[in-house]
Amino acid sequence: MALAKLGVVVLDCPDPGALAGFYAGLLGGTVEVAEDGDWVTLKVPGGQALAFQRAEGHTAPQWPRADSNGQQFHLDLTVPDLDAAQEGVLALGATLLDAGKPGRSWRVYADPAGHPFCLCAG
Repeated sequence: MALAKLGVVVLDCPDPGALAGFYAGLLGGTVEVAEDGDWVTLKVPGGQALAFQRAEGHTAPQWPRADSNGQQFHLDLTVPDLDAAQEGVLALGATLLDAGKPGRSWRVYADPAGHPFCLCAG
């Protein structure tokens, strides 16, 4: 029996509203902003909610690195067409970190706050 249920995945960032907007453009969903603007929740239809918390002095993770400033955490997002999804995430403000060799089924990007995420062919 589980001891807990996952409530929300939270990403620290300098601008919660902007980062929530990026992920809303990528995943869809509804953005809910707390009164002070320091906490923003993205409720994704049929999926796990994501939250974004203002972190003054936020330092973006570095990819790929194995030390304490390394990736720390990333999201794997399944897409039907890697090329089309790449075009979309780049237009939203993502940065391509690793396209891999031709034919590889996943690619690595950074969101606008520097968090790495992967688009995976599904």
